[in-house]
Amino acid sequence: MDIFTKLLYLFADLILPLAVGYLCRCRAWFDQDISRRLVRTNIWGFVPVLAILTLWVLPLNYSLIWLPAIGVLLCMIPGIVAYFRVEKKFPDPLDKGSYVLSAILSNTTTLGGLCAYIFYGETGFAAGQMVVMLQNVVMFSFCFPLAAYYYQKSIGGRFDGQSVSAIFITPNQLPVVGTIVGLLLNLSGIARPALAAAAVDPLVHIGAWTALLPIGYSIDIAGMRKYYSELLDLLPVKFIVTPLAAYLLANGLIANGDKAILHTVVLLAAMPTAVNTVIAAQMNQLNVNIAMAAFVLTTAVFVGLGIPLLFLWIM
Repeated sequence: MDIFTKLLYLFADLILPLAVGYLCRCRAWFDQDISRRLVRTNIWGFVPVLAILTLWVLPLNYSLIWLPAIGVLLCMIPGIVAYFRVEKKFPDPLDKGSYVLSAILSNTTTLGGLCAYIFYGETGFAAGQMVVMLQNVVMFSFCFPLAAYYYQKSIGGRFDGQSVSAIFITPNQLPVVGTIVGLLLNLSGIARPALAAAAVDPLVHIGAWTALLPIGYSIDIAGMRKYYSELLDLLPVKFIVTPLAAYLLANGLIANGDKAILHTVVLLAAMPTAVNTVIAAQMNQLNVNIAMAAFVLTTAVFVGLGIPLLFLWIM
């Protein structure tokens, strides 16, 4: 697949469903209940199935085993910064949860994978896959429970053993199950059937639409506008602090000075807020406007300023 085709896919599977979802909201073509059902269908169905099918055949290069750990750190670094800032920014737990999640989750898989491929071809894309390998685990095993925690806090819920178990033992953890099953199949040596391989491409496109249509439906221009100024401090966290930390960390770990892998790690560390932040906010009734404003603001800055600067640095 050439770069033009990948850019076309990015438009078809990212921009277009967001636009159609927003149009559905404006025209009232479906309601919030249908939007939530689409989100659940994606999280409980498409994401775990795709995790199984893709991890089943992912080449596991054990010499790069540290890359998944760096991927986890790329979530932790901005998350820790946001956690210490959020207490002074928002009194409402629903606002706090959306802000922290907006810092933790970045668009490393879709946008990051595309940029890594454009700059460094298959080497960059393969390194990117290793970096993001554990980020789904972080999202569904940590971020979704964290969102549920902030929701429970907003309603004065108790956090005894039963409530903590209820946060973690939910259908939202099915993607984690899919990740484990996919890796076990990979290690087992069982060949992936041709039919399963053929199903990956259409499932990716359908899954993208079931995930992003509800996001577009949730866009509230008026509701987001008042949060942009509150979220400006995410920009240095996303685009300066995290990439700098990633560079220092990866530069120390890459013994042979592999510039392609080093730059790919920094590139992924500079990704904007992920659309999955909005999904987590929707499913746990947090402030969706904050999550959506963070997604729109950081993505616009990355496209308008981040990509040209990265291009000058990398090339």
